[in-house]
This record gives sequence, structure tokens and C-alpha cells, in this order.
Amino acid sequence: MKALTETQDKQDLHNDIRGTTQMKRTIPTKQLKKKAAVFAAAGLLAAGSILSGCGAGTQAPAASPADKQGAADGGKVKLQFFQNKPEAKVSFDALIRKFNAANPGIEVTQVNVPDAETVLKVNVAKNEVPDIVGMGATDTFASLSKSGTFQDLSGHEGVKTVQPAYIDMVKKTTGTAELYGIPLTSNANGIIYNKALFAELGLTVPKTWHELMAAAEKIKTAGKVPFYHTFKDSWTTMISFNSLASNLQPENFIEDRKAGKGTFAEGYKEIAEKQLKLVELGHKDQNGKGYGDGNTAFAKGAAVMYLQGVWAIPEILKANPAIELGSFPFPASNDPAKNKLVSGVDTLLAVSKTTKHSKEAAAFVSFLLQPDNVKQLITEQKSFSAVQGVAQDDKNVTGLNTAFEDGQLVDFADHAIPGTMKIDTIIQEYYFKKDMAAYLKKLDSEWEKVQSRK
Repeated sequence: MKALTETQDKQDLHNDIRGTTQMKRTIPTKQLKKKAAVFAAAGLLAAGSILSGCGAGTQAPAASPADKQGAADGGKVKLQFFQNKPEAKVSFDALIRKFNAANPGIEVTQVNVPDAETVLKVNVAKNEVPDIVGMGATDTFASLSKSGTFQDLSGHEGVKTVQPAYIDMVKKTTGTAELYGIPLTSNANGIIYNKALFAELGLTVPKTWHELMAAAEKIKTAGKVPFYHTFKDSWTTMISFNSLASNLQPENFIEDRKAGKGTFAEGYKEIAEKQLKLVELGHKDQNGKGYGDGNTAFAKGAAVMYLQGVWAIPEILKANPAIELGSFPFPASNDPAKNKLVSGVDTLLAVSKTTKHSKEAAAFVSFLLQPDNVKQLITEQKSFSAVQGVAQDDKNVTGLNTAFEDGQLVDFADHAIPGTMKIDTIIQEYYFKKDMAAYLKKLDSEWEKVQSRK
């Protein structure tokens, strides 16, 4: 019965990949050309790097090029670690060097490419799976897990060191009793603010939507920009979406939507209205600025607040090490008790079912889960540990600690939305055109398209 289920899930994954390709047709021509160029570069890089390390996962009895090269290098076991966060590349490179030095018989190489989840799905479809994968607990992870891509890690020694709530979150994402990924770090999606400008304007941290809007109006009156937006990069539109939808969407909305009950048009009106209000409180060229532009501009005082996750803080500090930053949960509603911090599994560790080096891959996973290594990672990335007993004490994010301590957390809304909907581009279009009716209608129509392919 399980084999039959995996076969169906593999077909669903194939449909998911095909749907990703089809969805690109909805992107404007100029943007499509840009995405195609990036994807082509990513594909070439992935093909060159993943093929060399993942050929060992095939059924062929002959030694792969990677195995032959390993013999030439004194019999080293070569592992590929594919992870999807560009801002974490340097941090993982440092940890990999540490692991390789301590394990001379193993050589881990990191693969980090643009549009990583799409590249990963394409390579999985070719049966070219990296030995270890680091990614979020997303719909893509769920699809890959249910299609038989990853090992069940329930018996791994590191599981007992992880906070049970995050283990449950991963299992809920996949809808399985098996654990296909061990949580390493979690993140937080809220509002970053300039402490000096807050003090200058006499502002206090808002606890409700009304208080947030009042603060924004006071900032505008003072001739400053309330929020800095970077909508040129479509993924950044997800920050405000998740901040609102995770707290305001109707209870069991996604489950009901899967069952054919309710619509985005009915359940997302308040969310859409508040999304548009945030856009109105941004700067003039928000559609032409990307993530890198935003980090630099905010570091230089271009706005008082920044709708970004904690992962942006290291980049802001690079541009201005002297800036004093604070963070607070996004107050989506006017009931403080209902305003939860959006947080989810930022990076989990999965191991390919087809790797020839399960023992060595498990050793690398154990290494990353060691408290001192987790501490190093979260210190550099301003993220939070999924491993028990490892605290985040950076002053730039201590404003979020209460939410973690009190359990006032909610998962990212988009983690339950199929990746092939390309919801980031739908929201980006909404922010460009500001047509609420068309936006809500498209959310429903694209949802239906994805469901029809399953």
C-alpha cells in the first residue's frame, strides 16, 4: 500500500514540476526572459555539480565519476549538501570546512543555486538527488518526501535533541508518521525597525493593527517613509502576505479549501485590504527595488520600518554596523492576544534515499545538530535554534523572545500553499496593479488549476 502511495506521489511531483513550467507562461515576457536566464544558469550549475555527486544514487553497478575521483583522492567519501538559502551560504561553508577538517575521510561540498527549490525538483525528477538537503518545511519538501525522495530519519540520534513542537510541525507538513527531515533552525517573520528613528519620533512598539497604522501616519507626518518595500524580487512580497494571512485567514482555511469549501475571495478580503494599505505606506520606487537594495537603503535610514525576516539583519549590519535595530511581531489584528509571531522551520536536514553514503550523511547531520554548531549558525544568521537549550541572545532580535517563550507562534501561511501556484508572482502583480478583485479571483483560479492536476 505504501508503494502504491509513493507511486501516486511521484506522479503528483511530476505534475507539480510540469505545473511550474506552465505557470511561467503567466509571467510578463520581460520578466520571463530574466527568470529564464537565471534558471538556465542555475540549471547549468546544478547539472555540473549535482550530476558529479549524485550519480552514486543510480542503480548502475559501475563506479560513477564521483566514485572514481574519490579513489584518486585517497578514497574520500564525497557528499553534496544542497541548501536553498543564499544568505546562509557563507555560514554553511564555514561549518563544512570544520566538518571536513575533523573527518578527513569525508569531503562535503555545498550546492547553493538561484531558484533552488525548482532546480531541486527538476534534479529529483532525473533521479539526481543530492546526498543531504537543507530546506524549509514547505510544500515542495512535502511533495518530495511523499514521493519517496528522502529517508525516514525518525531513528536518528539527533531527533531527541530537537524541540518536539518543530518535529510535529515537520510531520504536519508532510502529513506522515515518518520524519523525513530533522529541524535545524527556525526563523521569524515580523517587522525590523530603526531604534534611533523610533526614539527620535517618540514611537513605541505597536501591539495592534491600529497602533501600527497610527505609528505609520506619525512617521509620514514627520516626512519620513514608514515601510521600505522591495517588490522587484517577488519572494519579498511574501513577508507581508505571511504576516497577515497566517494570523487572519479563517480557521482551517487551507483544509476547507482542499475540500472544496470556501474561497480566497471570501476568506481573504481583510488580508488583501491590509496588504494594499502597507503598499500605500511605502516609498516611491518600491516596485523597482530588490532585496539587496532594501537592505542597504534601510541600513542608511531610508525608512523607519522594514517588512522582512530576521535573516535580513546580517545584511543590514554589513551595510551599517553601527545601526541599532529592533524587531517585533507583526500586529495583524486589533487583539494583541491573537497576534502571533510568524515562525516556521527555516532549515531542516533531509537525507536522500538513494545515497550510497547514508552513514556519512547521517554523521554530517549529527554534526550540524551539535549545540555549538547550531549556536554558530543562528548567531551569524540571526535565526533561532530548533535544538533544545540553544538560545538566540542577539540584541537585534530579543524583542521576539517573548513570543517564543510564550508559544505565541504560527506557521507560515504559504507553507500550506502549493509552490506551483507561484503565489509570490500573483502577489507581486497585485502590488503592481492594485486590483483587489482580480487578485482574489486569481488566487482562486490558480488554486483550482493546481488541484485539477492532482
